[in-house]
Amino acid sequence: MRECIYLCLIASCLMAVSMSLPFIVLHGLGDNCSNGNVETLRRDLADLSKSQGFCLEIGSGSNDSWLKPLTEQVQIACDKVKQMAELKDGYNIVGQSQGNMVARGLVQECDGGPAVRNYVSLAGPHAGVASVPNCGNKELCKILAWLIRADVYLDFVQDHLAPSGYVKIPNDTSTYLKKSKFLPILNNERPESKNSVYKQRFTSLQNLILIMFENDTVLFPKETSWFGFYPDGGFNPVLPPQQTLLYIEDWIGLKTLDGAGKVKYIRVPGGHLQISRDDLIKYVVPYVTA
Repeated sequence: MRECIYLCLIASCLMAVSMSLPFIVLHGLGDNCSNGNVETLRRDLADLSKSQGFCLEIGSGSNDSWLKPLTEQVQIACDKVKQMAELKDGYNIVGQSQGNMVARGLVQECDGGPAVRNYVSLAGPHAGVASVPNCGNKELCKILAWLIRADVYLDFVQDHLAPSGYVKIPNDTSTYLKKSKFLPILNNERPESKNSVYKQRFTSLQNLILIMFENDTVLFPKETSWFGFYPDGGFNPVLPPQQTLLYIEDWIGLKTLDGAGKVKYIRVPGGHLQISRDDLIKYVVPYVTA
């Protein structure tokens, strides 16, 4: 009898492990899957959750994270997840910084792709950023940042520099809505072209975990990690997500998800993406095991 109980317990544990969904990690701007920090995150999450974890690379990684427009990055990611047999029954996503723009594209725009169950966003620029993201002192970064600042809504910049797709200048929202080629579409901001499918797919998430870093100096404002942003026309104050039109009018279903108790707004100490192991275990691991 005792042996039978032990065997049943072992079988139950094995079944639980086999039933856990795999997850993918989508890295941020200027990064790549072979980077030590990204690989450490993937490995730690896989070890702690006992789930299969994959880092999904877009092209050449670091360079393409800058130079491929986000619409193209989303399409590449969509094609890849549809080809991965491991994801056919559904999967979870952990996005890092700009990688959350690709993650949102997978949730909202990937026709025929496997279902996304839980989505954990680490420092995602969901409502846009009011300045070019800081990428360090490398010469390439300086040149590309200068090009973006010169005219962020120029067609050439929009078509060749990924971060331009989510730069949103609060005192020039009319130009942003007209000429930005990524975020106004993703967030259903254009009055004349709302996409009900985006809302339907976004609200199908089981859990949305939005993690903001208290000392984030890369995203302006840092509250964009929660879908918070500046009001149209100025840089003050920062509106919490619940006071933005995106939430109030429920353009993508954030209000619906929140009302169902499926959105977690998490604040952690540290700079951009500097999450502690304890916070990783507390806020991320539970959503890559289900």
